[in-house]
Amino acid sequence: MPTPDILTDPQAIYRQSFAIIRAEADLSGLSGVMETVAVRVVHACGMTEVAAELRASPGAAEAGRAALAAGRPVIADVRMVAEGIIRRRLPAANEVICPLDDPEAAPLARRLGTTVSAAAMRLAADRWAGAVVAVGNAPTALFQLLEMVAAGAAPPALVLGFPVGFVGAAESKQALIDSRLPHICLPGRKGGSAMAAAAVNALAADQPW
Repeated sequence: MPTPDILTDPQAIYRQSFAIIRAEADLSGLSGVMETVAVRVVHACGMTEVAAELRASPGAAEAGRAALAAGRPVIADVRMVAEGIIRRRLPAANEVICPLDDPEAAPLARRLGTTVSAAAMRLAADRWAGAVVAVGNAPTALFQLLEMVAAGAAPPALVLGFPVGFVGAAESKQALIDSRLPHICLPGRKGGSAMAAAAVNALAADQPW
């Protein structure tokens, strides 16, 4: 069988990918930074319907971009999110923190009877003020953040809510929407670390690729 013509130039692949997304996804009502976020998230998952399913509080995307421009860190709930963030895109050599790396996380989780992800987010509370928090895996991490902010902890500049799964994922994202914190999230069971990292990458630079 003849070999099909396959693009091999990375920039051309990106350009064609994003052109297809813009042609097929429902981006109506989105503009500026939020449109860039939607396109990048769709690119990360291959599901064009996700663009219309995203929810964001007013000005959330702009707040996240401003936080990164000001040098605020990114807090990632898991290493997969942290590793998916393209460091060269970050505008101020921003620190990317994964609190799961804290050696105190697992012992704290055992003491509290909770998940390591929730305990790790608790340990990061003094770092997330004014930061961008990207949750792509653990609903318990998102619930922990919301609980602590409700109790008086300083809020992040933006929460990216993309935990995935069948237990607690939809509920945690609905709680984020109800909290009125600046947020971008994908309601329901869909989500994942790739989407959360893609949202950070979109906030970091105007050019989608």
